[in-house]
Amino acid sequence: MDLDQLTLTQAAADLRARKVTSTALTQEALTRAKISADLNAFITLDEAGALKAAAAFDASGNTNMPLGGVPIVIKDNIEVAGLPCTAGTPALKHYVPKADAPVVAKLRAAGAVIIGKTSMHELAFGISGYNTAFKTGAEFGVRNAYDRAVIAGGSSSGTGAAIGARIVAGGLGTDTGGSVRVPGALNGCASLRPTVGRYPQDGIAPISHTRDTAGPMAATVADVELLDRVIAGGDAVHPADLAGLRIGIVRTMLANLDADIEAAFQAAVAQMKAQGVAMVEIEMPQLAELNGQVGFPVALYEAYDDMAAYLAHTGTGLNIEALVKDIASPDVKGTYDGLVIPRKLPGPDNTLVDAEPIYDAAIKSARPALQALYGRTFADNRLDVIAFPTTPRVAIASNPDSSSLENFGLFIQNTDPGSNAGIPGIQIPIALGATSRLPIGLELDGPAGSDRRLLAVGMALEQVFGRLPAPPRS
Repeated sequence: MDLDQLTLTQAAADLRARKVTSTALTQEALTRAKISADLNAFITLDEAGALKAAAAFDASGNTNMPLGGVPIVIKDNIEVAGLPCTAGTPALKHYVPKADAPVVAKLRAAGAVIIGKTSMHELAFGISGYNTAFKTGAEFGVRNAYDRAVIAGGSSSGTGAAIGARIVAGGLGTDTGGSVRVPGALNGCASLRPTVGRYPQDGIAPISHTRDTAGPMAATVADVELLDRVIAGGDAVHPADLAGLRIGIVRTMLANLDADIEAAFQAAVAQMKAQGVAMVEIEMPQLAELNGQVGFPVALYEAYDDMAAYLAHTGTGLNIEALVKDIASPDVKGTYDGLVIPRKLPGPDNTLVDAEPIYDAAIKSARPALQALYGRTFADNRLDVIAFPTTPRVAIASNPDSSSLENFGLFIQNTDPGSNAGIPGIQIPIALGATSRLPIGLELDGPAGSDRRLLAVGMALEQVFGRLPAPPRS
């Protein structure tokens, strides 16, 4: 079996047909994880638990479970019974939840075998994955599946790297402003940020209840559809008919592109047109302005109360001040010490001001206005989806500077607005950069609640683009 090309869908089918055992698949995934320790993809690798679950599946004879016997990974801010849930931060390294988060319980009930908990940008507050609290390789930072010198993206860094490196074919991340889509794009895997509220958020270390959601990440969009169906229910989705599809392109989302991204995006547009897709250039006035009034004000204000409530749920006796005292990554420590704990936000002249009035304005007026802007844009232009480069740059060098505020803003330039509006977005791998040879992604955003239709479009388009080649073996 060629594991470099294996998908969740194929693995599940082969296990149902008894062409392969879960024990064999799981052992291979664990072996690959250990060989790839330099990726820093895992905080906890559960070899004994995974092999026990795989053996139990093989002995059961049960061929009815949609993920029966398939190895997957879970981001380490999502609770898995009996395994540490660190959220990538030292203060939680000994917290072991007794129950699965509801999203994990759904996957386990469908037969999935969890091989471990993946590393992440500390407390999910960043896009680089450069976490100085945990490492299994020689250097800090979750490393890219295609080039160990560059970032895996974040904050669902380890899940993206593990899928891109062909350790597993799928798993879970979380997304607040781009955290399943950025690492998906940079490691060459597919992902879905579902409509906010589509998945239960219980048992997940939070940033913002308004913006957070778990999200499936996998080798292909078809695999993401399978994970979404297990978690949220619904009938199986089939690839959409591309002829006559209307896809919007927002000019402002084509800013700051590097040469590899620009070329790959234009080639993807040409491929979509060749399939009969109507590409519609659109304007979204006030998009950046409204998004700026929502993004950081909501995340930074809600982070305090939401984390305090989560810590109470853990039963660890930790309060938020104790958590923050032990934060290892300087960028995350600065954010908590300077903004989250004092409940402050940068004012008009960059002086710090009380966050509550800014937050109230974001929730009561700016976010509804942003949602209305998206609603009008889809309706007035009769659009099925909006398309754009997931990230404006390919993966950058992995070092402390990769976590700069400038890089953070750059990499969420296109993913953040849809997040703040609460609408669904899927990330599809489209190419390796002509010069960089690094993965490049295309994102499609759809109207709120259109997740299954969006996946159908993504499934059709990935058949046009094809799957990226596996990364070179070190």
